[in-house]
Amino acid sequence: MASLDVKILGGAGVPALVAGAACTLIAAFVAPPAGKAVIGGVFATIVVIAFFSVGQVVLGRTLRNNPQMAMSVALVIYLAKIGVLFVLILLFADTELFNTKVFALTIVVCTIVWTISEVVIFARTKALTIVPGSGPGNPDGDAGKSPS
Repeated sequence: MASLDVKILGGAGVPALVAGAACTLIAAFVAPPAGKAVIGGVFATIVVIAFFSVGQVVLGRTLRNNPQMAMSVALVIYLAKIGVLFVLILLFADTELFNTKVFALTIVVCTIVWTISEVVIFARTKALTIVPGSGPGNPDGDAGKSPS
């Protein structure tokens, strides 16, 4: 796994896990019954972290194998994740296994925290860009000059 993948999984996964734990803890004291609120919060946190981690792994492989497709794949993965999370919220809307409001709120909070963390990581990360033909071995002798 590339260092950027590890940086994103750790840098976005840990804050999302903390946000999920905070939502679960608050819900345990606020939302009745506490046991069902905890189950809903924990399940939502696991779902978000699993979905977003899988998406990051797929995007990382795409970047290594076909970097030209990175933006398209990233948008498709993001839309698919949000769509599946929305479907899960709808599917579990009437369940009595856990508190559905805690489940939905935890999914939304963890998704927002993951996305913000990812943006911050990408903004702080310097990515090496190689422009073909711009090196010292350029036969035109234009190394380092900007195109006019």
